[in-house]
Amino acid sequence: MGTEDISPRYLDLDAWPAADQIRALYESQIEAVAAVGPALSAIVGALEQAVPRLRRGGRIIYAGAGTSARIGAQDGAELLPTFNWPSEQVAFVIAGGEVALMRAVENAEDSTEDGARHMAALDVGANDVVLGIAASGNTPFTVAAVKTARARGALTIGIANNAGSQLLAASEHPVLIETGSEPIAGSTRLKAGTAQKVALNLFSTAVMAQLGRVYQGMMVDMRPTNAKLRHRSEQMVAKIAGCSVGAATDALGKAGGDIKAASLMAMGVSVEVAVSLLAKHNGNLRSALAEANLR
Repeated sequence: MGTEDISPRYLDLDAWPAADQIRALYESQIEAVAAVGPALSAIVGALEQAVPRLRRGGRIIYAGAGTSARIGAQDGAELLPTFNWPSEQVAFVIAGGEVALMRAVENAEDSTEDGARHMAALDVGANDVVLGIAASGNTPFTVAAVKTARARGALTIGIANNAGSQLLAASEHPVLIETGSEPIAGSTRLKAGTAQKVALNLFSTAVMAQLGRVYQGMMVDMRPTNAKLRHRSEQMVAKIAGCSVGAATDALGKAGGDIKAASLMAMGVSVEVAVSLLAKHNGNLRSALAEANLR
């Protein structure tokens, strides 16, 4: 596996001055991001199949072990505060359980039984979208989890950093990101991990945009739960509606903090009509504005 190879470029990394170490590691990160480019069409294909399922109430389920599990957990956890994604529509299948997010659990990644059992316990079904993540692409736990999910009708997406791996073969949508050898052989928290996070960023952010949780580059489904976010929500409503911050604050108060409804209200729509329009258009503010002829 390429991720396990020793790179000639970094053979003397430990003997270099700090500035040379940092420069070389930085260059490796640039290579990792560039490696995602050839996988973009595969990510698009997965996205197009995922959105309808999630619109029907399906879950985004991240499956992995070790570093890959932690990267998936970070991506999934951030969907809730950033996009107000329902907590019941995200789940994690982690080798060794949640404790493995903080420390290694010996042999957990080798259990195919646990991978299959976790998916069955979640009662994975046809509307669910499962993201299996493994740098090697051969982690038994993750491969088994994805195979089980696919057999149960879920959409399966495999993200791996080695060609010809089992995870890619097991997934309906294989996403190969060939990052090659690491600056420290086998330490996939470096290039492979960076590339995985980039791919997940692209996928999950585009999903939220497709589902109407982004408007004009703003996180319009965000919930203002602290002073910073309340200020941000006021600025968003003022920008969208073209009104004063005071008017935006008033509209947000009447809308219970809902940025999209408040934006419609600040443009002259009643709260009842705002709620109705958003419900009709599955929460898509752009479509609601178009029907109300406000844009």
